[in-house]
Amino acid sequence: MSEGQHWFEPVADHLGSAYLRYSFTKGTRQEVDFLWGALGLQPGMRVLDVGCGPGRHSNELARRGLVAHGIDISSRFVELAQTDAPSGATFQRMDARDLAFEASFDAVICLCQGAFGLMTANGDDELILKAMAKALKPGGRLALSAFSAYFVVKYFDGNAGATFDADTGVNHEHTEVKNELGDTKVVDLWTGCYTPRELRVLCRTAGLTVDSISSVEPGAYGAGQPTVESPEFLVIARRH
Repeated sequence: MSEGQHWFEPVADHLGSAYLRYSFTKGTRQEVDFLWGALGLQPGMRVLDVGCGPGRHSNELARRGLVAHGIDISSRFVELAQTDAPSGATFQRMDARDLAFEASFDAVICLCQGAFGLMTANGDDELILKAMAKALKPGGRLALSAFSAYFVVKYFDGNAGATFDADTGVNHEHTEVKNELGDTKVVDLWTGCYTPRELRVLCRTAGLTVDSISSVEPGAYGAGQPTVESPEFLVIARRH
């Protein structure tokens, strides 16, 4: 990894379009179907997609008549997102910690550990959440997914090459990923994990009112109550 790179960039460089082969990327339409109602989306609205990856959510939103702008720290993912992007979808290489938008969007989404949760240095997630809140117009809504600390602890398996730091709430994994050619690379993944209470506190300090927190998993977004059995929580919040 080059000096100044975020740890995720070389992972994304290796994955390339093979990222979209993983099962957790296959539920885009269902996720957008749910978010359409939960965020009160209407054609013509502007949506910011933070940590957009190869652009699957932004492109789906643009196909439905929204103006979607995706940002990601990976240049490779931004290039993939721009390939065959529909009208209304734009993409930009940007570090989520450097967001400088102000009251510019009707909605902000940050899904599948896109930026939030991958920025595991002390204070980074709080910084990103505040920047996303600032990017919203007053009354604008946020959809944020975060990995569940309950789920990680309940189903923790150290034999699978993972360690969980109870002090920081960060899960560290050694895992294999394959590129488009099937070449395998062993990589390190770090994910910040949260409880619903922590997410509510973070949102409150960012100037957001939480409307709901639901237990979800990729491709199965809904309004279910938080449990210890789901890998992710989905926060729907709005700017004061």
